[in-house]
Amino acid sequence: MGLAGRAILAMMPITPKFFIRWVAKRYVAGPDLSSAVEVMKKISREGACFTVDVLGEEISRIEEVDFFFDEYSSLIDAIVENNLDANISLKPTAFGLLIDYDAALENIERITRKAAEKDIFVRLDMEDHRVTQLTMDVVLAMHGCGLTNIGTVLQGRLFRTIQDIDNLATSLNGLSDVRICKGIYLESADIAHVGYQKIVDATNTSIDCLLDSGTYTAIASHDMPVIKHSLKSISSRGMGPGIEDPRAGGKSWGAGKGTGYEFQMLLGVRGNVRRKLSRDGHRTRVYVPYGERWYEYSLRRLRENPDVAWHIAKSFIMPWTNRR
Repeated sequence: MGLAGRAILAMMPITPKFFIRWVAKRYVAGPDLSSAVEVMKKISREGACFTVDVLGEEISRIEEVDFFFDEYSSLIDAIVENNLDANISLKPTAFGLLIDYDAALENIERITRKAAEKDIFVRLDMEDHRVTQLTMDVVLAMHGCGLTNIGTVLQGRLFRTIQDIDNLATSLNGLSDVRICKGIYLESADIAHVGYQKIVDATNTSIDCLLDSGTYTAIASHDMPVIKHSLKSISSRGMGPGIEDPRAGGKSWGAGKGTGYEFQMLLGVRGNVRRKLSRDGHRTRVYVPYGERWYEYSLRRLRENPDVAWHIAKSFIMPWTNRR
Protein backbone atom coordinates (compact mmCIF):
# COMPACT_ATOMS: atom_id res chain seq x y z
CA MET A 1 0.00 0.00 0.00
CA GLY A 2 2.89 2.35 0.71
CA LEU A 3 4.24 1.95 -2.83
CA ALA A 4 0.78 2.50 -4.31
CA GLY A 5 0.33 5.64 -2.25
CA ARG A 6 3.68 7.02 -3.30
CA ALA A 7 2.97 6.24 -6.96
CA ILE A 8 -0.32 8.13 -6.77
CA LEU A 9 1.36 11.00 -4.95
CA ALA A 10 3.98 11.29 -7.71
CA MET A 11 1.17 11.99 -10.17
CA MET A 12 -0.34 14.81 -8.13
CA PRO A 13 1.67 17.67 -9.76
CA ILE A 14 0.19 16.78 -13.16
CA THR A 15 -3.30 16.02 -11.90
CA PRO A 16 -5.81 18.70 -12.97
CA LYS A 17 -6.97 20.86 -10.08
CA PHE A 18 -10.62 20.31 -11.01
CA PHE A 19 -10.17 16.58 -10.43
CA ILE A 20 -8.64 17.13 -7.01
CA ARG A 21 -11.56 19.46 -6.22
CA TRP A 22 -13.99 16.73 -7.32
CA VAL A 23 -12.31 14.24 -4.98
CA ALA A 24 -11.96 16.74 -2.12
CA LYS A 25 -15.64 17.74 -2.09
CA ARG A 26 -16.43 14.44 -0.42
CA TYR A 27 -14.10 15.22 2.47
CA VAL A 28 -14.28 19.04 2.67
CA ALA A 29 -17.58 20.81 3.39
CA GLY A 30 -16.86 23.67 1.00
CA PRO A 31 -14.96 26.93 0.61
CA ASP A 32 -16.85 28.98 3.20
CA LEU A 33 -18.76 28.95 6.46
CA SER A 34 -22.18 28.81 4.84
CA SER A 35 -21.14 25.61 3.05
CA ALA A 36 -20.16 24.02 6.35
CA VAL A 37 -23.46 25.04 7.97
CA GLU A 38 -25.46 23.45 5.15
CA VAL A 39 -23.49 20.20 5.38
CA MET A 40 -24.04 20.02 9.14
CA LYS A 41 -27.75 20.68 8.82
CA LYS A 42 -28.02 17.82 6.36
CA ILE A 43 -25.97 15.27 8.31
CA SER A 44 -27.53 16.19 11.65
CA ARG A 45 -30.60 14.25 10.50
CA GLU A 46 -28.47 11.13 10.82
CA GLY A 47 -28.00 11.68 14.55
CA ALA A 48 -24.48 13.10 14.25
CA CYS A 49 -22.88 16.04 16.02
CA PHE A 50 -19.84 17.90 14.73
CA THR A 51 -16.45 19.44 15.26
CA VAL A 52 -15.60 22.13 12.73
CA ASP A 53 -12.15 23.01 11.43
CA VAL A 54 -11.17 26.10 9.45
CA LEU A 55 -8.64 24.86 6.90
CA GLY A 56 -5.13 26.21 7.17
CA GLU A 57 -2.23 25.35 9.42
CA GLU A 58 1.20 26.68 10.24
CA ILE A 59 1.54 30.38 9.49
CA SER A 60 4.73 32.24 8.58
CA ARG A 61 3.80 35.67 9.98
CA ILE A 62 1.97 36.42 13.22
CA GLU A 63 -0.30 38.85 11.35
CA GLU A 64 -1.89 35.86 9.63
CA VAL A 65 -3.56 34.96 12.93
CA ASP A 66 -6.15 37.68 12.33
CA PHE A 67 -7.81 35.64 9.58
CA PHE A 68 -8.19 32.57 11.77
CA PHE A 69 -9.38 34.53 14.79
CA ASP A 70 -12.06 36.31 12.79
CA GLU A 71 -13.18 33.13 11.03
CA TYR A 72 -13.44 31.10 14.22
CA SER A 73 -15.30 33.94 15.88
CA SER A 74 -17.82 33.91 13.03
CA LEU A 75 -17.99 30.11 13.24
CA ILE A 76 -18.94 30.24 16.93
CA ASP A 77 -21.68 32.77 16.10
CA ALA A 78 -22.98 30.54 13.28
CA ILE A 79 -23.12 27.46 15.52
CA VAL A 80 -25.29 29.37 17.99
CA GLU A 81 -27.47 31.09 15.38
CA ASN A 82 -28.21 27.81 13.60
CA ASN A 83 -28.64 25.81 16.81
CA LEU A 84 -26.04 23.27 15.69
CA ASP A 85 -24.72 20.51 17.94
CA ALA A 86 -21.11 21.37 17.21
CA ASN A 87 -17.81 22.32 18.76
CA ILE A 88 -14.66 23.68 17.12
CA SER A 89 -11.26 22.26 16.28
CA LEU A 90 -8.29 24.51 15.70
CA LYS A 91 -4.62 24.04 14.95
CA PRO A 92 -2.31 25.86 17.38
CA THR A 93 0.26 26.61 14.67
CA ALA A 94 -2.43 28.55 12.80
CA PHE A 95 -2.54 30.79 15.87
CA GLY A 96 1.23 31.32 15.87
CA LEU A 97 2.40 28.60 18.25
CA LEU A 98 5.76 28.17 16.51
CA ILE A 99 6.29 31.91 16.03
CA ASP A 100 5.33 33.51 19.34
CA TYR A 101 4.07 31.22 22.12
CA ASP A 102 2.73 34.04 24.30
CA ALA A 103 0.85 35.63 21.40
CA ALA A 104 -0.58 32.24 20.42
CA LEU A 105 -1.68 31.65 24.00
CA GLU A 106 -3.45 35.00 24.08
CA ASN A 107 -5.22 34.40 20.77
CA ILE A 108 -6.32 30.89 21.70
CA GLU A 109 -7.56 32.17 25.07
CA ARG A 110 -9.72 34.80 23.36
CA ILE A 111 -11.37 32.20 21.15
CA THR A 112 -11.75 29.70 24.00
CA ARG A 113 -13.30 32.35 26.23
CA LYS A 114 -15.83 33.32 23.57
CA ALA A 115 -16.64 29.63 23.03
CA ALA A 116 -17.07 29.15 26.79
CA GLU A 117 -19.62 31.96 26.88
CA LYS A 118 -21.66 30.01 24.29
CA ASP A 119 -21.10 26.63 25.99
CA ILE A 120 -19.00 25.39 23.06
CA PHE A 121 -16.02 23.06 23.43
CA VAL A 122 -12.65 23.78 21.81
CA ARG A 123 -10.41 20.98 20.55
CA LEU A 124 -6.74 21.73 19.88
CA ASP A 125 -5.75 19.50 17.00
CA MET A 126 -2.42 17.76 17.37
CA GLU A 127 0.18 18.34 14.70
CA ASP A 128 3.62 16.77 14.33
CA HIS A 129 6.00 15.99 17.21
CA ARG A 130 7.49 19.50 17.23
CA VAL A 131 4.40 20.84 18.99
CA THR A 132 3.20 17.88 21.07
CA GLN A 133 4.33 19.31 24.39
CA LEU A 134 3.54 22.90 23.46
CA THR A 135 -0.03 21.96 22.56
CA MET A 136 -0.57 20.24 25.89
CA ASP A 137 1.00 23.24 27.64
CA VAL A 138 -1.67 25.45 26.05
CA VAL A 139 -4.45 23.19 27.36
CA LEU A 140 -2.96 23.25 30.85
CA ALA A 141 -2.62 27.04 30.70
CA MET A 142 -6.26 27.44 29.64
CA HIS A 143 -7.47 25.24 32.49
CA GLY A 144 -5.21 27.24 34.80
CA CYS A 145 -7.13 30.42 34.01
CA GLY A 146 -10.51 28.74 34.50
CA LEU A 147 -11.30 27.77 30.91
CA THR A 148 -12.13 24.08 31.14
CA ASN A 149 -13.98 23.86 27.81
CA ILE A 150 -10.80 22.81 26.01
CA GLY A 151 -8.98 19.58 25.29
CA THR A 152 -6.51 18.22 22.81
CA VAL A 153 -5.62 15.25 20.63
CA LEU A 154 -3.08 12.51 21.28
CA GLN A 155 -1.64 10.17 18.67
CA GLY A 156 -1.53 6.47 19.45
CA ARG A 157 1.58 5.91 17.37
CA LEU A 158 3.85 8.07 19.56
CA PHE A 159 5.84 6.31 22.30
CA ARG A 160 5.17 9.17 24.72
CA THR A 161 1.37 9.01 24.51
CA ILE A 162 0.73 6.74 27.51
CA GLN A 163 2.73 9.08 29.74
CA ASP A 164 0.96 12.09 28.24
CA ILE A 165 -2.41 10.54 29.10
CA ASP A 166 -1.35 10.11 32.70
CA ASN A 167 0.10 13.63 32.93
CA LEU A 168 -3.04 15.28 31.55
CA ALA A 169 -5.39 13.23 33.70
CA THR A 170 -3.38 14.00 36.82
CA SER A 171 -2.85 17.69 36.08
CA LEU A 172 -6.46 18.38 35.09
CA ASN A 173 -7.96 16.58 38.08
CA GLY A 174 -10.76 14.72 36.35
CA LEU A 175 -11.39 17.28 33.58
CA SER A 176 -9.10 15.80 30.94
CA ASP A 177 -10.71 15.52 27.51
CA VAL A 178 -8.73 13.80 24.74
CA ARG A 179 -9.37 12.80 21.16
CA ILE A 180 -7.26 9.72 20.46
CA CYS A 181 -6.29 8.77 16.91
CA LYS A 182 -3.59 6.71 15.26
CA GLY A 183 -1.99 9.90 13.92
CA ILE A 184 -1.50 10.96 10.32
CA TYR A 185 2.03 12.32 10.64
CA LEU A 186 4.80 9.94 9.61
CA GLU A 187 7.13 10.17 12.58
CA SER A 188 10.56 8.61 13.01
CA ALA A 189 10.88 5.07 14.38
CA ASP A 190 12.91 6.66 17.18
CA ILE A 191 9.79 8.27 18.65
CA ALA A 192 6.88 6.35 17.18
CA HIS A 193 5.53 2.93 16.37
CA VAL A 194 5.70 2.04 12.69
CA GLY A 195 3.74 -0.58 10.80
CA TYR A 196 -0.03 -0.91 10.74
CA GLN A 197 -0.49 -3.55 13.43
CA LYS A 198 1.89 -1.94 15.90
CA ILE A 199 0.13 1.40 15.49
CA VAL A 200 -3.31 -0.19 15.94
CA ASP A 201 -2.13 -2.06 19.05
CA ALA A 202 -0.61 1.11 20.51
CA THR A 203 -3.79 3.07 19.80
CA ASN A 204 -5.94 0.41 21.47
CA THR A 205 -3.69 0.49 24.52
CA SER A 206 -4.04 4.28 24.62
CA ILE A 207 -7.83 3.99 24.49
CA ASP A 208 -7.77 1.61 27.46
CA CYS A 209 -5.52 3.98 29.40
CA LEU A 210 -7.77 6.96 28.65
CA LEU A 211 -10.86 5.11 29.83
CA ASP A 212 -9.08 3.92 32.98
CA SER A 213 -7.77 7.42 33.73
CA GLY A 214 -11.26 8.94 33.89
CA THR A 215 -10.61 11.04 30.78
CA TYR A 216 -13.43 11.93 28.41
CA THR A 217 -12.39 9.74 25.49
CA ALA A 218 -13.12 10.74 21.91
CA ILE A 219 -12.22 7.76 19.72
CA ALA A 220 -11.28 9.06 16.27
CA SER A 221 -10.79 6.08 13.99
CA HIS A 222 -12.16 4.44 10.86
CA ASP A 223 -10.31 1.17 11.54
CA MET A 224 -12.66 -1.65 12.46
CA PRO A 225 -10.06 -3.30 14.75
CA VAL A 226 -9.89 -0.07 16.75
CA ILE A 227 -13.66 0.44 16.79
CA LYS A 228 -14.35 -3.16 17.84
CA HIS A 229 -11.71 -2.99 20.57
CA SER A 230 -13.19 0.29 21.82
CA LEU A 231 -16.70 -1.12 22.03
CA LYS A 232 -15.47 -4.05 24.10
CA SER A 233 -13.40 -1.79 26.35
CA ILE A 234 -16.30 0.59 26.92
CA SER A 235 -18.68 -2.24 27.78
CA SER A 236 -16.21 -4.00 30.08
CA ARG A 237 -15.94 -0.81 32.17
CA GLY A 238 -19.68 -0.54 32.68
CA MET A 239 -20.02 2.28 30.18
CA GLY A 240 -22.30 2.57 27.19
CA PRO A 241 -25.34 4.23 25.63
CA GLY A 242 -27.74 5.63 28.21
CA ILE A 243 -25.44 4.78 31.13
CA GLU A 244 -24.10 7.58 33.30
CA ASP A 245 -20.31 7.63 33.35
CA PRO A 246 -19.46 5.44 36.38
CA ARG A 247 -15.84 6.54 36.63
CA ALA A 248 -16.35 9.71 38.67
CA GLY A 249 -19.68 9.44 40.40
CA GLY A 250 -21.61 9.80 37.15
CA LYS A 251 -20.54 13.41 36.61
CA SER A 252 -21.81 15.25 33.56
CA TRP A 253 -19.28 16.20 30.89
CA GLY A 254 -21.28 19.24 29.82
CA ALA A 255 -23.25 20.29 26.77
CA GLY A 256 -22.72 18.32 23.61
CA LYS A 257 -20.90 15.45 25.29
CA GLY A 258 -21.54 11.75 25.61
CA THR A 259 -21.43 9.67 28.78
CA GLY A 260 -17.66 9.69 29.05
CA TYR A 261 -16.83 8.79 25.47
CA GLU A 262 -17.78 9.29 21.83
CA PHE A 263 -16.78 8.13 18.37
CA GLN A 264 -15.45 10.57 15.77
CA MET A 265 -15.03 10.19 12.01
CA LEU A 266 -13.97 12.39 9.13
CA LEU A 267 -16.57 13.85 6.81
CA GLY A 268 -17.15 11.46 3.91
CA VAL A 269 -15.49 8.45 5.51
CA ARG A 270 -17.22 5.29 6.79
CA GLY A 271 -20.63 6.91 7.03
CA ASN A 272 -22.27 3.49 7.18
CA VAL A 273 -20.24 2.59 10.28
CA ARG A 274 -20.97 5.95 11.88
CA ARG A 275 -24.69 5.59 11.31
CA LYS A 276 -24.65 2.09 12.80
CA LEU A 277 -22.88 3.36 15.93
CA SER A 278 -25.41 6.17 16.20
CA ARG A 279 -28.37 3.78 15.84
CA ASP A 280 -26.86 1.70 18.63
CA GLY A 281 -26.96 4.75 20.88
CA HIS A 282 -23.32 5.85 20.82
CA ARG A 283 -22.57 9.54 20.44
CA THR A 284 -20.95 10.10 17.04
CA ARG A 285 -19.20 13.23 15.83
CA VAL A 286 -18.20 14.22 12.30
CA TYR A 287 -15.03 16.24 11.68
CA VAL A 288 -16.07 18.97 9.22
CA PRO A 289 -13.25 20.95 7.56
CA TYR A 290 -14.03 23.93 5.35
CA GLY A 291 -12.25 26.88 3.80
CA GLU A 292 -10.67 28.36 0.71
CA ARG A 293 -7.43 26.50 1.42
CA TRP A 294 -8.91 23.11 0.59
CA TYR A 295 -6.37 22.49 -2.20
CA GLU A 296 -3.32 23.15 -0.02
CA TYR A 297 -4.91 21.11 2.77
CA SER A 298 -5.44 18.15 0.43
CA LEU A 299 -1.92 18.21 -0.97
CA ARG A 300 -0.36 18.67 2.46
CA ARG A 301 -2.21 15.66 3.84
CA LEU A 302 -1.05 13.56 0.91
CA ARG A 303 2.57 14.64 1.34
CA GLU A 304 2.49 13.92 5.06
CA ASN A 305 1.14 10.43 4.55
CA PRO A 306 1.19 8.95 1.03
CA ASP A 307 -1.00 6.05 2.16
CA VAL A 308 -3.90 8.52 2.34
CA ALA A 309 -3.62 8.82 -1.45
CA TRP A 310 -4.18 5.10 -1.74
CA HIS A 311 -7.30 5.23 0.43
CA ILE A 312 -8.71 8.05 -1.71
CA ALA A 313 -7.94 6.21 -4.93
CA LYS A 314 -9.44 3.02 -3.51
CA SER A 315 -12.66 4.79 -2.55
CA PHE A 316 -12.83 6.26 -6.06
CA ILE A 317 -12.17 3.00 -7.90
CA MET A 318 -14.10 0.79 -5.44
CA PRO A 319 -16.66 3.11 -3.82
CA TRP A 320 -18.38 0.27 -1.98
CA THR A 321 -15.34 0.07 0.32
CA ASN A 322 -16.00 3.56 1.69
CA ARG A 323 -19.70 4.34 1.71
CA ARG A 324 -20.59 7.84 2.87
